[in-house]
Parts: sequence; C-alpha cells; structure tokens
Amino acid sequence: MTTTDAYADTAGRAVLETIRNYGVSAVFGIPGTHNLEFYRPLAELGFRVVTNRHEQGSGYGADGWSQQTGLPGVVITTSGPGLQNAMSAVGTAFCESRPMIVLSPGVARGAEFADVGTLHETKDASAMVGAIAEWSRRVSTAAEAVAAVHDAFALFRSARPRPVHIEVPLDVLESPADVPAADRAARPLPAPLSGDDALIAEAAAVLAAARRPVIVAGGGATRAAAELTSLAERLGAPVLTTLNGKGAVDEHHPLSLGANLRLAAAREAAEDADVLLVVGSKLGEAELWAPRLAARGVVVRVDISPAQLSKNLESGIGIVGDAAAVLAQLRAALPGDPVATPDLDATRDRILQEIRDIAPATVALAETIAASIPDDAVVAGDSSQIIYLALANVLRRSRPHALLYTPTYATLGYGLPAAIGANVALPDRPVVAVVGDGALMFAVNEIATAVEQQLDLTIVCVDNGGYSEIRQNEIDRGMPPIGVDLVQPDWAALARAFGAHGVRIDDADHLVPALRAAIAAGGVQLVHVAPEPSGRPNPEDKD
Repeated sequence: MTTTDAYADTAGRAVLETIRNYGVSAVFGIPGTHNLEFYRPLAELGFRVVTNRHEQGSGYGADGWSQQTGLPGVVITTSGPGLQNAMSAVGTAFCESRPMIVLSPGVARGAEFADVGTLHETKDASAMVGAIAEWSRRVSTAAEAVAAVHDAFALFRSARPRPVHIEVPLDVLESPADVPAADRAARPLPAPLSGDDALIAEAAAVLAAARRPVIVAGGGATRAAAELTSLAERLGAPVLTTLNGKGAVDEHHPLSLGANLRLAAAREAAEDADVLLVVGSKLGEAELWAPRLAARGVVVRVDISPAQLSKNLESGIGIVGDAAAVLAQLRAALPGDPVATPDLDATRDRILQEIRDIAPATVALAETIAASIPDDAVVAGDSSQIIYLALANVLRRSRPHALLYTPTYATLGYGLPAAIGANVALPDRPVVAVVGDGALMFAVNEIATAVEQQLDLTIVCVDNGGYSEIRQNEIDRGMPPIGVDLVQPDWAALARAFGAHGVRIDDADHLVPALRAAIAAGGVQLVHVAPEPSGRPNPEDKD
C-alpha cells in the first residue's frame, strides 16, 4: 500500500467531506505539522484554500466569507499555538453571534497533557476554546467528528449562531475513517422556528393599533430583510438598526433611519414609539453607547434565543422564533395595504447633525470616502475612529453584511482579513477595507495573503498618527500621552513591498479620484490618507 492509499480516507477527509456537502467551498488557515490530514483532501474536495499569515487573520477571513455566503466560516489550525492564535477571532464570532467551525488536531488519545514536552503540548486545548466558543468537543472517533459537524450546522440553523470547535486527536485524524458515505451527506436542517400562534396574534393586535410604531433590527434580522421590509411598509414604521443589523432594510428606503442607535436623536425616535418592535438584538451598551434604551411604549421582542427576550429591555410580548418566520407570521396577521410613510426628514436631519457635531473633520473625511465607494461594494472596518465615529453612520448600504465590523468585541486587526474573506466569497463585487493606521498594523501581513489570492481589494489606511482615541482618553484623565504616538512606516512603499500597489494622499482634494482609480484598477491597492502636517488628528474631533 502506498502512503497516498494509506491516507485515502482518514477521519480528516471524512470531516472535510461532510463540511463540503453542506456547501462550504473555502477554508482559512495555516498548514502545520499536526494538521496535514485536514489539508490533504482539500483540493480533491474542491475547496478554495486561503493561507493567512496569522491564524487570527484566518478567523476574521472566515468571518468575512461567512457573512457573504450565509454559511459558517471554516478555520483549520494546527495544535497549540496555532489554535491559540485564533482565539481572538473565536471570541469575536461568539460576541457578535456569527457561525464558525474551527478544526484542530489534538494530542493522541491516552496522551492528554502528559507534560513530557511533546511538540505544541497544551494543557487542555478543548477546555481553552470551550471557555470562549459556544462549544468545544474533543472527539474520540471519526464518527463522532462527523456527528459534531452535523450538530454544528443544526445549531447554526436553529439557535443563536456562534462558533464551535472540533478537536480531533492525531491518532484518530490520521486513521481510516470507517464512516459510510451516507453518514457524511448533509442532513436536512431543522425548519425555521415559527412563533407561538397566540403570541403572534397578541403582537399583531398591538401593532395594528399603534400610532407611532418603530422597529429596531439587530444582527438576528439580517437574514430576514424581505420580511422585515414588508412588515415595516405595512405598519409605516421607521426602522433603526444596530451596526450588526445594518442594511437589514435598505438604507435608501424611505422608512430607514440607518444604523444610528448610538446617536441620541435616533434613540429618541425609538424611545418615543408607542409600540417598539425589537428583532434579533440584545440592545447592548456597545451598540447603544448608552446604558439602556428607555422605551416608553409597549415592547415586542422577537429572538431565536429565549434568553434575549428581556435582556437589557423588558419585553411586554416576547416571541421566540426565527426572525424571517416570525415576521412573515406577523405580516400575515396584519392584512391590508401598507400605510403611508411618515415624514422622517426632520429626524434624519437631527441624526446627521449629531453625527457631524461629534467629530466634524473625521465625518467630513468619511463622507468623502463614502462618496468614492460604489453602491454595491462591501466595506470592512476595524475598531478605528474613521469607522465608529463616522463611516458606519454616513455610509448607506442596500443589503445586510455590506459593512463588516465588530461593534461589541471592538477588535483591531479585523478589517483587512475580513475584507479578504468577503472578496473570496464575492470575487465580482468591489471590496474596500477602511482602517486606521494602528488597526492596519495589527494585520498588515495579510496584504501578502490578498496578493497571493489575486484579489481585487482596496485598502484605505486613515492615518491619525497612532492610537488617537486612547491618546485623548489619557489627556482627559490628566495623563501625559504615553504609548500612543506610533512610528509610521512608508505605507505606500510597504504595500509595494508586498506586491500590491500603494499611493499616499496628502491633499483631501485628491482622495476621491485616487480611491475611484484604485477600485477601478483592480488588484490589491493601498491608499494611505496622510494626517495633518502636525501628525495629530484635527483638534475639533472629540472622543
């Protein structure tokens, strides 16, 4: 028997074949000594393999891919440090409720933490990931590993989507699978969970009687865009979204008030509603920038997770169910034509003025960037001021997941690899990463990944000289700035060193043509937006 024959149908192949049968077509990761039997079958099974330069980038790339496809992102790490490197991405996926499968090898059965100095020895890898993920399983057979894959897909369909981890011991990973082909086939997924009929009727009656209904849509509503829009039109209800829910209703729609819940003017509209319908959101402080939403009317909440129905805001009527299914039920229970759209111009004007008052120069720059980006582009951002103070609000998107961001976990190093994942999923759609200089340095190595994958990806590096917000935080506390004024590379030259194209923009008047030219040219482009001559952000920006 040849070496190839010996490894023709291992547990590693059975796991990947099962994942492929569910429609996943790309994996993100880094080959390592212990995970090669996960890699062996990838080409044969038709996977696109993205080799990132750090496993954190693998996780964020998988997340960007997942948001465009609706399928879980798949990450393959090696044991020990490779798996540990992916933990920030696992934490992000858990916090932002996104589906992800992490595959890693583990020490052979019977050798669990022998503490004898084996390669990549880890005390308890599965427990480590389990402390962060929805669940982590160390399997003992190939059949258990395949069953874990099926369980993961069922979870993603029927519950709050969150990351899972499957650890396959090396002796299992490299052994014959002995799993019938039928057991590797994709199983029918659970039907979307409908809401309780009595609660639907009660909620429909309350909504029908409402004079000032408002809808707040979170990340749990993004797969229910058509149903959400139809219900909003029937009610004549303005729609506010969280940043995770951005685009759940087309932000050009006359009922959309955008992803602006962080702004007092937007929250006031929700709080003044006589009936507030909250769909798929925990209404957390990180999304609100306030301790809570002080709703004064009847609160109707819809969520796949029962635990969310009164979290941060007590519900008068709480409906457990899939957002699309429940919203369709509510629309069916509200016969009749759509009501007239209320005049929202004054509310929009107050929201926009508040955006501009917070950080005028940053918002002006964001509006320039937004004007340069095609309407159908996917934009990825980091926890950078250019995103959370400005672009997330002024950039209008027509569909969900067209702004990739982590509003709650608020990580740095997310934007560029997430953009790579989105571009892998949508090669014919423009993809733009907009990140601060500090954030880009967390993941600058992924420029090499983008070049290697032959992507058409534009990176906008907005340079404010370091960690500008933290600098202001220190000043506000009476501290001298420390550790926040960063040495900057020649960003354009660095991009060229990776094989990309790079330009530096010193004059704001040149930014729009430069960005449009970069996006039109294709390939990997970096546009460095240089800071004020002083090297400091504009003093009118307040954090």
